[in-house]
Amino acid sequence: MFDMEVKMSPGDISVQTTSERGHTPEELSANAVAKIINISETADPIIKHQAEAFRERMFHVIVHALNQGIKSDRTTLYNEFKKQGHDDVAEILRNL
Repeated sequence: MFDMEVKMSPGDISVQTTSERGHTPEELSANAVAKIINISETADPIIKHQAEAFRERMFHVIVHALNQGIKSDRTTLYNEFKKQGHDDVAEILRNL
């Protein structure tokens, strides 16, 4: 017979809220990078420096990708509103 026990923990849980707005690409990117890249305080200083530089670069890559996703979604919505005859809503969206 084969028995296996698996233990999992949810890790650190944090909550961030905003008031009358959604999260910015920068806020979302910082959260993603914090979850993806963890650097040990006891790491070799050279490796730690490289990891911190990598973390900074990944932050900017994710910010750029999120901004592109937002633009793409707005283009899709703009075109859909225009197609449905809601030119006023489409223009409001385009000017955001």
